[in-house]
Amino acid sequence: MTSVRLTDLAHGGGCGCKLAPAVLRQLLANKPATMAFAQLLVGTESSDDAAVWQVDERTCVIATTDFFMPVVDDPYDFGCIAAANALSDVYAMGGKPIMALAILGMPLNKIDVETVRAILAGGEAICAQAGIPIAGGHSIDSAEPIYGLAVIGLCAPANVRRNSTARSGDALIVTKGIGVGIYSAAFKKQVLAAPAYAEMLASTTLLNRIGHELAEDVDVHAITDITGFGLLGHGLEMAVASGVRLRIEQARIPFFAEAEALAEAGYVTGASERNWNSYGERVTLPPDLPAWRRALLTDPQTSGGLLVACKAERAEAIRTMIEAAGYPRASIIGVAAAGTPGIEVV
Repeated sequence: MTSVRLTDLAHGGGCGCKLAPAVLRQLLANKPATMAFAQLLVGTESSDDAAVWQVDERTCVIATTDFFMPVVDDPYDFGCIAAANALSDVYAMGGKPIMALAILGMPLNKIDVETVRAILAGGEAICAQAGIPIAGGHSIDSAEPIYGLAVIGLCAPANVRRNSTARSGDALIVTKGIGVGIYSAAFKKQVLAAPAYAEMLASTTLLNRIGHELAEDVDVHAITDITGFGLLGHGLEMAVASGVRLRIEQARIPFFAEAEALAEAGYVTGASERNWNSYGERVTLPPDLPAWRRALLTDPQTSGGLLVACKAERAEAIRTMIEAAGYPRASIIGVAAAGTPGIEVV
């Protein structure tokens, strides 16, 4: 069996594999309203991170699934990143994971069994960090390598955090650096330096467990995670669902150390352009913004950070708490305001 790079076996990688937002809107256009079920607190109505079912007055069940093709070549690293990414949706809803099921598709005629074992071991290691088992799953022989998890979590009803509850006047905080898609594009072209790879790996394997803690704070109004649609795409979902206008300051966004230089050199993903074409009409950019800087704002994040809307008066204290919990790039990047739902970048 010939040794190959994992990323060479996939036409895309990480959350850049997601269908474009415009395509999803078409697919879901005629879907019946899920809110017909009284116990379903969160369904598909606001493009939120996971489904939430209220069992009783004390307990909600959070359910999600996420999987993708390799964003890196090291199989263990791939498993770690995919698992952290899948767990993120539960944390973004304010929940705590309790169990996961593995989703595995592998071209076994192209990848040896030990490589697949390493992918699974990476996922198990991340779930062990989260304190949960991988209790089963499903596997198929597929044309491209695929790995991810279905995750179940729990949350108190009062602590569920949606993307639709940001308020005018809220401050906006991101918990991780931005630039995973840029780095992955450079990695695939074999120009990403070792320190940059280490930066990307540290960010993408850092669990978003801070979301569960944030949800216990009444001054944290809304949370979502930043993944395949980029900062602008997931920010726009929050803006539209909440009926507010987000104002984001470019200079305050915590980009990865080499992200701007690599983007200017042309190392961007095709997903960046697809993202912009899907939602750009609802985003106002500075008129002189170069295309490479726009690509940073639409860059697909794999296992990205959380976007948090909180009471402005407590924003710095909340940001400091997030940083102290192990998120060194936590930054206040803007505000939510009244106005036509959308995003303004300044």
